[in-house]
Amino acid sequence: MTRSRMLFVVLCLAVGFAAAQVKTGADLLFEKHFKLIEGKKVGLVTNHTAMLSNGKHLADALHEDKRTKLVALFGPEHGVRGDAPAGDKISDAVDSKTGVPAYSLYGGINKPTKEMLKDVDVLIYDIQDVGVRFYTYISTLSYAMEAAAEHKIPYVVLDRPNPIRGTWVEGFNRDDSLRSFVGLHPIALANGMTIGELATMYNNEGWLKGGVKANLTVVKMEGWKRTMWYDQTGLKWLPPSPNIPTLDAAILYPGTCLFEGTNLSEGRGTLRPFENIGAPYIDGSKWAKALNDAKLKGVAFEAVEFTPRSIPNMATRPKRLGEKCGGVLVKVTNRDVLEPVKVGVAMLVTAKALYPDSLKWRERSIDRLSGTPKLRKAIDAGITTGEIVEMWKNDVEQFKKVRAKHLLY
Repeated sequence: MTRSRMLFVVLCLAVGFAAAQVKTGADLLFEKHFKLIEGKKVGLVTNHTAMLSNGKHLADALHEDKRTKLVALFGPEHGVRGDAPAGDKISDAVDSKTGVPAYSLYGGINKPTKEMLKDVDVLIYDIQDVGVRFYTYISTLSYAMEAAAEHKIPYVVLDRPNPIRGTWVEGFNRDDSLRSFVGLHPIALANGMTIGELATMYNNEGWLKGGVKANLTVVKMEGWKRTMWYDQTGLKWLPPSPNIPTLDAAILYPGTCLFEGTNLSEGRGTLRPFENIGAPYIDGSKWAKALNDAKLKGVAFEAVEFTPRSIPNMATRPKRLGEKCGGVLVKVTNRDVLEPVKVGVAMLVTAKALYPDSLKWRERSIDRLSGTPKLRKAIDAGITTGEIVEMWKNDVEQFKKVRAKHLLY
């Protein structure tokens, strides 16, 4: 084969791969599985990420389809339309686009009540996840399934990709004593699973309250491979929540979100949350040098200064509001070798070493995020990053054994 011919073939293969389109569970519901909901009154647990390939939101498509009736919407953190800042309590309302009651599952009530479900024949879940234990959408997934099981309502999960791949498992498992809305079930910090697989695991492992089992159906994706990053799926990127605006932010999030458990800013109130990390007492150049000297795989660190501001629909009361922070910008240089939780731990270890009297823990928060007090105590004791990584290896192996039983792809 001539060189020009070989280049032509390679180009064609590359173009063909780029054009490959993963079909989500939501699209396949309409294409192949509509009988699951035909003639039924539907409740939908959802947010702004539940988009069909034609650009229409699933709630709007169901509302318009005469073969079924949308009777209730349920929104996770950030709300049904996904525009509420992190942590904001969301009230029940009427969805302006469909006129359907929209119930909040974040704040005072995390689980659909009997009254909310009174007209529902089948409950659907369709929300884009990010593959991390402390992302609250997967707690909403569990509570909604638990309610469906208790009220004998079929539960349908429309699967979507894990944007940071379905292969990466990293970090401590969650201690039973630290069960919370940011760690509802005993899974590793980065789980390497899709929402459909998580739902299957929750159900089959008997993790729902009282061991109830849901009548669960997962509408699987077509064309998705576990090794795919989100930008390899052919699907349009929609920020899954206001402070994960980019795929790079999602890639770093398993590690840099740990800074929520400290007095450093995790970058909320800037346009690069979870990439900008810092505090007024940090010398960015000094910290960046220490981190770059550690030669962590797949990342580089650049000294920055930033001042967290109130940003509508993104961060209304960010940590360190109005304070000039020194810090680092975390730059993904090779995502295929990056270990994001290890990176976050290395950043905590070096910050503690450089600023032992200034770095303060929010103990309850850091323990819930990491899933254990072991991380905080190890860093305070001067344990190295490598030694901390060794501490969670058994957790990862044990979780992988459970996880393997529930993989769908």
